[in-house]
Amino acid sequence: MASIQILIGSVYGGAEQLAEIAAEQLRALGHEVTLNTYARPQDLSRDAKEILLLCHSNTGSGELPDNIQPIYLHLTRDYPRISGKRYGVINLGDSSYSTFNEAGRMLDAAFADLGAVRIGEPLVLDACSGDSPETLARDWAKEWATLI
Repeated sequence: MASIQILIGSVYGGAEQLAEIAAEQLRALGHEVTLNTYARPQDLSRDAKEILLLCHSNTGSGELPDNIQPIYLHLTRDYPRISGKRYGVINLGDSSYSTFNEAGRMLDAAFADLGAVRIGEPLVLDACSGDSPETLARDWAKEWATLI
């Protein structure tokens, strides 16, 4: 089974809770999962075979939370060698803002620009949808795991 590191970007804890739910689902499927709330640039390359799962919220202005900003800045300023690195994206947002999902698109694009390979489609959760983010995250993680 795969080794997966979940990089968490959260302001109020919502993304952290969903990362824990996704981790629980992935572990139940036999994967080794670690949660990383304060990722550092070197965490991107600690294991060449490790898959990264980005789980983060957006601020009201569409920016990434402070605790995942160092990863984004490292990607866009230092251009680490992550070509071929596999990753997935879970993005929490609120469609009542004009910048809905902007942080998710920025981080996804930064990985793709460096040759990383996204697994499946991102899960974009909208706080205005009325859907259960926990259920959506659990279902998405189960489906995502089949693509690994």
